[in-house]
Amino acid sequence: MHLWRDGNEPGQLIPLLQKAQEEFGYIPEHAIRTISTVTRIPESEIFGVITFYKQFRLKPLGRYLIRLCDGTACHVNDAKTLMTLVKEELGLDTDDTTSDGLFTLTPVACLGCCSLAPVIMINDETFGRLTPPKVRQILKEFRQRAAADAAPAGAVPAKGGTKA
Repeated sequence: MHLWRDGNEPGQLIPLLQKAQEEFGYIPEHAIRTISTVTRIPESEIFGVITFYKQFRLKPLGRYLIRLCDGTACHVNDAKTLMTLVKEELGLDTDDTTSDGLFTLTPVACLGCCSLAPVIMINDETFGRLTPPKVRQILKEFRQRAAADAAPAGAVPAKGGTKA
């Protein structure tokens, strides 16, 4: 596999992990085994490096990555309440993905939209001046998008849904 070529050079662990994550979207077990074989670094040490650096993931991200800002402006505008709400609405914890693979929730230090605090970003869409009802509505709309995308062409959406 071309991904692992020249992987036995000293200092190549981080670049190999980055390449694996770029290729797969996360670092699967088989990639850890391959990297271990190529570099002769024990899998346990590789796992230690992966879990040390926040940039690496051992599970795939959800279809919708929710970044909830906890920067100063968002924090003082009650981002903590919104984080709790999102966790409860989706039944997950931070840096976790819903069982259906739709949502991953991760806190971020700042999204650079302080005048819109509190702010979340879902994939590339930014939502600001949030309140609990607004967040519930946004999550509902993303669920509807996913359902509409999954419906066969020409299917009539369920009541209250939208058609793609």
